[in-house]
Amino acid sequence: MKTSESEATITLEAQAAPATETPEPKATTKAKAAKQARRVAPAKGKSGKKATPAKKPAKAPKSKKPSKTIESAGPREGSKTAQVVAMLQRKNGATLAEIMDQMGWQKHTVRGFMAGAMKKAGYTVESFKPEGGERTYRINQ
Repeated sequence: MKTSESEATITLEAQAAPATETPEPKATTKAKAAKQARRVAPAKGKSGKKATPAKKPAKAPKSKKPSKTIESAGPREGSKTAQVVAMLQRKNGATLAEIMDQMGWQKHTVRGFMAGAMKKAGYTVESFKPEGGERTYRINQ
């Protein structure tokens, strides 16, 4: 057991004894880091010369062409608008339910079509509801 005691004392003495080695000297000044620049695109330099606009050739006078009119052409044959117009041009017009059945539309679609597309096409649609009857639309000719 003496050997283990002697080893323990040697290790304790080694820990308590001051180090004979000299520590490495610390840096005297801090390293200076460059300031971080913004991450933006580099600025473009201005050119010394100004661009001159390209010369355009003289325009020939325009000839007058007949303008297209929507009212004279009417809707295309077989289109949904043409089908609805044909129904509305009948003597008694067409009821909301008839248009819904024929076109496969819902009520709000028929009402929107009458207010928007028919107005845009230049038609004046008359809407009336007889006493106890159903909403009816008609185009007066």
